[in-house]
Amino acid sequence: MKNKFIIGRYLPLDSMIHHLDPRAKLCFVFFYIVLVFFCHNFAMYGWLLLVVLILMYCSKIKLLYLLKGLTPILFFLVFTFLMHLFLTKGGTVLFHWKFITIETGGIIEGIYICCRLMFIMMISTIMTLTTSPIALTDAFDKILSPLRFIKVPVQQLSMMMSIALRFIPTLMEELDKIILAQKSRGSEISSGSIGQRIKAFIPLLIPLFISAFQRAEDLAIAMEVRGYDVKAKRTSYRKLKWHWKDTTLILLLIPIAAILFALKNIGV
Repeated sequence: MKNKFIIGRYLPLDSMIHHLDPRAKLCFVFFYIVLVFFCHNFAMYGWLLLVVLILMYCSKIKLLYLLKGLTPILFFLVFTFLMHLFLTKGGTVLFHWKFITIETGGIIEGIYICCRLMFIMMISTIMTLTTSPIALTDAFDKILSPLRFIKVPVQQLSMMMSIALRFIPTLMEELDKIILAQKSRGSEISSGSIGQRIKAFIPLLIPLFISAFQRAEDLAIAMEVRGYDVKAKRTSYRKLKWHWKDTTLILLLIPIAAILFALKNIGV
């Protein structure tokens, strides 16, 4: 499990994307996700896929490695597709038996929603793989800094986001240990029907939650021992510097959005 759940990890490589300002990457990912929800045909999704492939190539991340990060949400993708397949109406009726009706509208809508989820997952994974947790924390802090004028605890929020991202692979590693412990006791988790697997997975949640709270408590104690004060004004050891490459990344959103809206208007 831990080897499949990639989002939240940092992959230290020497690439163009790694050297970009984390603020630029965060802004790009945010607006990319916004554009994802505007897409409603395969031509637009194909263009979004091309953007992901270009970013993947520039960051030196292998396609199989990125696709492997989608395996933890595979069950959710299948469930989402089936929900739209049987519940969304519209288009030509392909199959009808008693109360079960499958129409082309349900198939297309299911594919669209799954594509959106996959693109959001992939672009977020590329960002975390190419940005260290410390850089992400600094980026969150700088981007949200205007909210300080309305008394929003920006430093605490950025720290919480950074810790939450870092905890994802940690929890997956803990889940791996619990699964191995259950298997050693004769529990059948990876075999049987889907219903049996879900039933066998439920007992794993309680020890996982207990472990998560223990890890959170250990982290809180470690931060207090090191003198961490939530009210203290923080400074950065490494200052973020904005370069022309970062501006270029943000400006690339303009032709991307223009092409998407053109594809939408011509009805491709």
